[in-house]
Amino acid sequence: MGAEVESLASRAPKKHTEGKIKINAKRHSRHLLSNSLSRYYFLFSILALCFVLGLVIVFIGKTALLLFADVSPADFFLSFNWTPEEDFFGAGAFIINTLSLTALTLVIAVPISVGMAVLCAEIAPKWLTSFIRPVLDLLVGIPSIVYGYLGLTVLLPFLRRVSGEGLGDGLLAAALVLALMVLPTICRISDDAIVAVPRKYRDAAYALGSTRLQVIMRVVLPAAKRGIISAVILGMTRAIGETMAVVMVIGNTPQLAKSLFSPSSVLTSNIVMQISNVEFDSNWNYALHMMAFLLLLISFALILIIRFMGRKRRDA
Repeated sequence: MGAEVESLASRAPKKHTEGKIKINAKRHSRHLLSNSLSRYYFLFSILALCFVLGLVIVFIGKTALLLFADVSPADFFLSFNWTPEEDFFGAGAFIINTLSLTALTLVIAVPISVGMAVLCAEIAPKWLTSFIRPVLDLLVGIPSIVYGYLGLTVLLPFLRRVSGEGLGDGLLAAALVLALMVLPTICRISDDAIVAVPRKYRDAAYALGSTRLQVIMRVVLPAAKRGIISAVILGMTRAIGETMAVVMVIGNTPQLAKSLFSPSSVLTSNIVMQISNVEFDSNWNYALHMMAFLLLLISFALILIIRFMGRKRRDA
């Protein structure tokens, strides 16, 4: 009797151990299956995204290049004569207006954005920072049509009164609206870049007798330079690609802007104003697609610059 009890007692732990091993094996196999499915799902998502992006590039590029069968590249890029009804497709004025609008927007937005980022990261008390940052995040999410409507109903009448111009629309109105739109993006990314500067840099500068202004100007901002430049480039991409807000305040006249208050047009506004009124198999449509393709190439170039700068920052 005692021997049987001892044998049963010795078998119980073995059965319990074997049961735990089986449960752990099943759990391990489930984890392996879920990991494999997750990996294939994410891989499929990436490939699908690349495929769709490739289709967009091929479609726009293929349609755009059809323009050069009848129109020379020099006439398209260098001529200012945009008269599609007479088969003149010079986009030089739109390209120059786009670059001018982007530059004017950055001149207005960058100093204010970087200054606000320095204020939030280095100077302002916590209660003020906790108020400013959510407000900036809220401004990022506001649709562009709202900014355009405010520019149309508030900014343009103000510019008419101040400047004495009859209309008030033009590059300055569009630049002010775009500056308000890109300011939160540049400010928040610059703020993160400044906050990421190690504290020991500031402590070392203060230990050498530097003032707060000297620490900010000579230590913090140079250390966060790459992040700030990335923020500026991201703001530039939004300024270049913005459409609806610009359409509502720039005047939409296909001519080179001779002053800040002369109605003009940029690549995005010209596309959106005319694309629905042209036949697909026409040089007019091909010219509009070439404008879109040019915007796409500019955006890709700016994104590659950001990636290159980020890689250099990690290597450093």
